[in-house]
Amino acid sequence: MKKSQADFQQMIQERLEKVEEIKSCLKLSNMSAEKEMKESDRLFAFLIRSIEERQTEANVEIKEKQKAAERRAEELVDQLQQEITELQRRNAELEELRASEDHLHVLKRSPSLMSPPPTKEWMEIGVHPELCVGAVRGALSKLDDTLKKELDGLKKEEMKKMQTYAVDVVLDPDTAHPNIVLSADGKQAGRGELLHIVPDNPQRFDPVICVLGKRGYLSGRFYFQVAVGSKTFWDLGVVKESVNRKGMITSKPENGYWTVRLRNGEEYRALDSPSVLLSLKEKPQIVGVFTDYEQGTVSFFDVEARSPIYTFTGCLFSGRIFPFFSPGVFDEGKNTAPLVIKAVNHET
Repeated sequence: MKKSQADFQQMIQERLEKVEEIKSCLKLSNMSAEKEMKESDRLFAFLIRSIEERQTEANVEIKEKQKAAERRAEELVDQLQQEITELQRRNAELEELRASEDHLHVLKRSPSLMSPPPTKEWMEIGVHPELCVGAVRGALSKLDDTLKKELDGLKKEEMKKMQTYAVDVVLDPDTAHPNIVLSADGKQAGRGELLHIVPDNPQRFDPVICVLGKRGYLSGRFYFQVAVGSKTFWDLGVVKESVNRKGMITSKPENGYWTVRLRNGEEYRALDSPSVLLSLKEKPQIVGVFTDYEQGTVSFFDVEARSPIYTFTGCLFSGRIFPFFSPGVFDEGKNTAPLVIKAVNHET
């Protein structure tokens, strides 16, 4: 009874400490939320000002072009009026000559009057009705540049925040398919040509060529990143501890898989329900995977480009979830490079 009481007291103390830890975290969370709201207000106020400035620029440009068109139209009308006046004058003189009986005078005056005065080719000259071709687009392009700059800054900050939740992932040899070659430090998973002789335990994947991290996560957030390099086949993500490990598998959330894959060196796909073909501007060399257990999200990022690849939302986690890796098929020797778990450099 004395030992049980001591154990209970220890448990009570641990839970009281946990209560204080949660309260402290909540306080920090509230401070973080307040900071985020202030930054949100600042950013959107800046964007509103930018929109108003670009709108003003576009309107000024439109008005200037309108005034320039008015001046040009006035100049052209003046020139036309001058030519009309000259033609009317000659026409009037010709009318007088037609009525004249002084034939010598008529012969002297008629050649200069009957030849038309110098005029412009008015069929090719005019005022264009569409004055402002590209004015609004130009203003929006400037706004787009501003928005991209702000987004790049936000992506960088977002990546830094996720990387603060980096965990030390070590691959579990007891789960590795016999074809997978693991490095001694458990940080690399390559595709071997031959099957290794290993115990056929219930945790091992077979015949699907994949491996899990040793540690699973029951709550909170965790992040890890993997160098995929020039590989032509790979799968990455997280899975439930309870997934089927024997026989063929179908990677989708309903089966406890939240993964992204590459096939044939060019086809990227998020294995959601249904699966989503991904159009990536660049081939990621390092893929970051960020999981928020409570929020129910799994996000994939191109680490070097600091750009999102895909996010699973509404994930129904239950029990522990584990980092998941598949180095893929041999692909005629083109896919022999291993997947490499990379440590996070917090200084960059």
